[in-house]
Amino acid sequence: MMAGGAGAASSGPAAAYTPAGSALPKPARAERSIIAAELSPLGLNRLKAQGFHADLQTRGTLASVTRLVPPRGMSLNEARRRVLVTDAGATADFDHFYYTDEGSTCTGPGCEAVSLVGWNMPPQQCGPVPTIGLIDTGIDQNHEALQGQSIDVLPMPQSRGAPSQRDHGTAVAALLVGRSGSSAPGLLPQADLIAVDAFYRDGGTADRTDVATLVAALEALSERNVRIVNLSLSGPPNEVLKRAIASAQEKGMIIVAAAGNNGPGAAPSYPAAYPGVIAVTAVDRKLAIYSRATQGEYIDLAAPGVDLWVAVPGGGGTAKSGTSYAVPFISAAAAILSVSDTSPDAASVRRTLEGRTLDLGKPGRDKTFGYGLLQAADLCRPSQDETPVAQSTAAPGIEVP
Repeated sequence: MMAGGAGAASSGPAAAYTPAGSALPKPARAERSIIAAELSPLGLNRLKAQGFHADLQTRGTLASVTRLVPPRGMSLNEARRRVLVTDAGATADFDHFYYTDEGSTCTGPGCEAVSLVGWNMPPQQCGPVPTIGLIDTGIDQNHEALQGQSIDVLPMPQSRGAPSQRDHGTAVAALLVGRSGSSAPGLLPQADLIAVDAFYRDGGTADRTDVATLVAALEALSERNVRIVNLSLSGPPNEVLKRAIASAQEKGMIIVAAAGNNGPGAAPSYPAAYPGVIAVTAVDRKLAIYSRATQGEYIDLAAPGVDLWVAVPGGGGTAKSGTSYAVPFISAAAAILSVSDTSPDAASVRRTLEGRTLDLGKPGRDKTFGYGLLQAADLCRPSQDETPVAQSTAAPGIEVP
């Protein structure tokens, strides 16, 4: 657990924002609660004496997070100030919401994306079967692509609303571990997937999660010794979430997150933009950037994510776009490295991924593609001296427009 220290809360968006592909704005944060990290028992008791109510507390294995409901009539800004004044070792911020990063359903044909990244290694040749953690919506485990696969779904009982829809989680899970020969085969069908259903319905209009639930989900995976975590979601910056992610990284967790679908001129998306998190953007079959992908200095890697064929609940599939669907390519590659590299620490995995790319934009790293498109051929046998320099020529089988 990280040492305490007074943290300045991020201002965050004031009321709402509109995720890509959504016709209506979604709430950016809760209206009647805030989040605090590393609040001492004495500090919590003092806040309770002032009329605060502790609505939820995480287990504290990554960061002790408490959701607080201030007394009626107190503004959220004043509530945050009260927390920091009452307990100088705590961090406080708004109770932000996070949404999945899927775009609209595509009308074009489904595409075979694995050739774009040269995915050619069966996991049994790379060492032990890897384990991947997934924090997402519910999953349809009866889908033909997921039946019989090694998937353990951990529910989050702290959800605030109705159960999440299973569309997004089913799609991402199948991209990762979908059964070979099914309608939606995955990148690592023999891998173990530990998934956390951390989302709930936002008044019937959208699936969303929040800071405390995300931290609890990360803690659940950390307690299962999961090292690679797929986060196909995004939202605003939050000091409490930042603290929990840093704690998870200190314990060896490698977090791969969506760059966001809010457009090239939008503000950075989180948690992808936090230090050490691998931020993934999406490209199409012609290696052009996804038109709605968020861009910025934080972008690390690119992977296929446009007109991608994904599983849908109930069976079959459809073509969809979004940075959400690019993340599994990098998560799968990181999982392979975590069991095949001679020194599979986070820095080594990251260096290897950054050094095995096809440069698509300006020479070197850029705000659009990061280091470039993942090149996964022979990833089971990484070189000993990988450096984060993008390749200047396409790998075999890659068609450059």
